[in-house]
Amino acid sequence: MDIIQKLGFAQNAKLLIIHADDAGLSHSENRATIQALEKGFVNSYSIMVPCPWFYEIALYAKQNPQYDYGIHLTLTCEWAKYKFGPVLPVSEVPSLVDENGYFYKTREELRRKASPDDVAKELQAQIEKALAFGLHPTHLDSHMYSVGAHPDFFKVYRSMGQKFGLPVLMNGQLMKMVQLDPKSNLELHDFTIDNAHFGNFEHFENGRLSEHYRDIMENLPCGLNLLLIHPAFDDKEMKGITVDHPNFGSEWRQIDLDFFTNDRNKGLIDKNQIQLITWGDINKALK
Repeated sequence: MDIIQKLGFAQNAKLLIIHADDAGLSHSENRATIQALEKGFVNSYSIMVPCPWFYEIALYAKQNPQYDYGIHLTLTCEWAKYKFGPVLPVSEVPSLVDENGYFYKTREELRRKASPDDVAKELQAQIEKALAFGLHPTHLDSHMYSVGAHPDFFKVYRSMGQKFGLPVLMNGQLMKMVQLDPKSNLELHDFTIDNAHFGNFEHFENGRLSEHYRDIMENLPCGLNLLLIHPAFDDKEMKGITVDHPNFGSEWRQIDLDFFTNDRNKGLIDKNQIQLITWGDINKALK
């Protein structure tokens, strides 16, 4: 029996997780994520354990277990003037950091310099920190999908799901996005998401990001779909974090928040016969 049947749906069902990445990145990101959950139609999110605002969103997750959340495993930090690094002491994972002790900016640097052993130690430490805080994540996913920077890192990622009994986000489109060949790196029994949907810089640059999200929901394929967004406010905090980085910058993140808290856009779910599910649903169905 496949996952769609296990979830109790017909094979032609349009199943969708609307997922907010990057909770914990900042206070702005946390506030927007909470608003998208409580007043919008986002139904899942994931938490960045190494980031300065982890504590705030972790408290919220404990106090609001009705909302589905996972761990956003983090190995890179793309911002120009806002930095964070491993939860472990740098001396324990020296290959994961630059000369200042922070995560590398790019997947390419990570691929060239990081050791699989250090990746394994740090990812496990991030999960264990979340569990020690009292969190109960439904899944694991990855910031910038940096776990796909090298086949050995991807093996570590898979092993974390096995070790902690959690589904991990695997999807061919995301793997291709980071130049990781799905055919060579997916195993027979890996659980995969059929279709991953996300905005790109061209949509944003052309003022079509909202239209793109509308198109996704109007034309959602049958099967298991994941729509990845990054809600935050276009405020001074996020402008400072994303300075010189319009791709997934503060303006983009405000658009995400506005679209997924709009009641008219929420109507697209029923109009297009979409069934919202969560990672928690998948977790139960896989056991």
